[in-house]
Amino acid sequence: MKENMKEFPLSERPYERFEQLGPEGLSDAELLAVIIRNGCVGVNSLQLARQVLNRNENKKGLRGLCNLSREQLMELPGIGRVKAIQLQAIVELAKRIARSVPEEQIRLGKPVYIAQYFMEELRFETQECVYAVYLDQKCRLIKKRLITKGTVNASLISPREIFLEALKCNSVFLVLIHNHPSGNVTPSQEDQKATRQLQEAGRLLQIPLLDHIVIGAGAYYSFAEQGQLIQ
Repeated sequence: MKENMKEFPLSERPYERFEQLGPEGLSDAELLAVIIRNGCVGVNSLQLARQVLNRNENKKGLRGLCNLSREQLMELPGIGRVKAIQLQAIVELAKRIARSVPEEQIRLGKPVYIAQYFMEELRFETQECVYAVYLDQKCRLIKKRLITKGTVNASLISPREIFLEALKCNSVFLVLIHNHPSGNVTPSQEDQKATRQLQEAGRLLQIPLLDHIVIGAGAYYSFAEQGQLIQ
């Protein structure tokens, strides 16, 4: 195996193939090699790209790359701090492109719309993330805010903090969103408790909790759809 990309025929070099075929004509490894640019001693950029795509033992390819930490990337010879940051920046850009509809145009009046919007954002998360979603009178998205990341515990979800933000942004409705990395969307007792707390606080402040949605692997659970929220 050639160690330097300059030893490859022009037709096999990622940059030249990009120019000839366009980005759609390159494999995932070749596209990643274009970004990585340089390998290290004994490893060219294409080989290094393949190592990156195989670094995650549980998920190979681009899906695995989404879950790699900076430290895990830097364990590969040839990936230093700068390249690790660049790779993570690209992953984040890809996520943002996937949900790049202007937020003022997003209407989240139905559970399925809310679930679809957050499915892409949360599908690669390995930890539980809780979001408060603030809506106007027409159920258009005003703002979304990450409340906590880690194990979902009702004691960590502060109704005071959530509703203070709702008042600041003149929110009319509130939706709580969180994911289950296991893929199982069945609500836990903590999920139930957090829902009751926020619903009670919403009634007092006249900012109703429209729904609490649990996101899983291509599925969701809506407290409203299941008749567990009575407005």
